[in-house]
Amino acid sequence: MNGAKKVAVLGAGAWGTALALVLSRNKNAVKLWTHRADQSDELRKRTNERYLPGVALPGDWEICTDIHEAVRSVEMVVAAVPSKAFREVMSQVAEVRCPIVSVTKGIEYDTGMTMTKVLEDCVPSAPRAALSGPTLALEVARGFPGAIVAASESTTVAEQVQALFHRPEFRVYTSIDLVGVELGGALKNVIAIAAGVGDGVGLGENSKAALVTRALAEMRRLGMACGAQAETFAGLSGLGDLTVTCFSQQSRNRKFGERLGRGEKVEQVLATATSVAEGYPTARSAYRLARRLEVETPLIDEVYAFLYEGKNLKDSLRDLTTRSSKAED
Repeated sequence: MNGAKKVAVLGAGAWGTALALVLSRNKNAVKLWTHRADQSDELRKRTNERYLPGVALPGDWEICTDIHEAVRSVEMVVAAVPSKAFREVMSQVAEVRCPIVSVTKGIEYDTGMTMTKVLEDCVPSAPRAALSGPTLALEVARGFPGAIVAASESTTVAEQVQALFHRPEFRVYTSIDLVGVELGGALKNVIAIAAGVGDGVGLGENSKAALVTRALAEMRRLGMACGAQAETFAGLSGLGDLTVTCFSQQSRNRKFGERLGRGEKVEQVLATATSVAEGYPTARSAYRLARRLEVETPLIDEVYAFLYEGKNLKDSLRDLTTRSSKAED
């Protein structure tokens, strides 16, 4: 894609708005869709304080509450919709023929599908890609340097996405391992909840480093069972994203886990969270996927158990640390 393009961003949360800023800085014409009328009023005032406090937005964006108007006459669509609503929302734009880039990190529970697989169902005529990596929304919005991966089964589509987003402070690499890039982004959120729990109970940095390292092996194992390439999990969408999400104070999933570690109940955290922690629904989806594929996932299993089965956190820690000794994989 050469020159400025007209792009629709579906979803005006922190990540959708931050990516709209990147697109705008690259001189693209942005149409930003939100389903909330109150948010559309705020966006027209060039602010999104709930998600990106202190960040001024451009005044030339077209703010839409009609999703069909949002995707009309655009050359690319960016899907930044929470995973639990992804199928419902994207089914409304089945007419789209231009490339769609999913920036949503999740796994559909009923089907075990990644988000681009859901797109294949819902918008069958649109080329598909995913954009994923260690990119905290507020830092991207403020123009801090970072890097990310544009993945598609089509090299051409991946390069189109790369061209649209690439900037000196927002380096975009390409990959044809679509499933690996998507699973890395989805599974790391589950592990970040575990990392946050460790922070909440005060387990220290050694335990977090061990968690991240062993989680990477687990993510790789499950990813390869789904057809992903092993080396993808050592890259930006695997190790990179896992690291920032487990260690950053800005990470929604880490914060979610930290509140649990400090003694709050799951229902209480869910009821008072200001934004979606994708690791919560993904833990259930990943657990089910691993059982179906008969893949050993002890960390995911324990996160699922304390989120959905009411298992005591101390019991989860005991069951992880008293597992049989083995060679490192």
